[in-house]
Amino acid sequence: MAGSCVQKPFADGLFPDTRPEAEAALIELLRQAPAWRKVRMVDQLNHAVRLLALSGLQTRYPAATPQELRRRLADLLLGPDLAACAYGPLAEQEEHDAALANSRDPVNARRPT
Repeated sequence: MAGSCVQKPFADGLFPDTRPEAEAALIELLRQAPAWRKVRMVDQLNHAVRLLALSGLQTRYPAATPQELRRRLADLLLGPDLAACAYGPLAEQEEHDAALANSRDPVNARRPT
């Protein structure tokens, strides 16, 4: 009973919508491929993922500059904390932090901006 809750990854194969014979042929071709070809395939997949992520960012932030989009892409790829350390905070984050600091400062909070 204890083992019944554990699922084996790829128990039904890598591609559940592919016939087992075709999947076996693909796996064999991948095994026979030279290392440089496998590295190139991974590089192409990484490039495609970046393009898809950038496209999604362009949809979410249509008014963003190319620099802002690249910075937001860094957030997705590196995480917000590491991206901020590497590239500085997003402009909107700087504005938010400045507004928050002014709201905590009773002297500056009364000044018009």
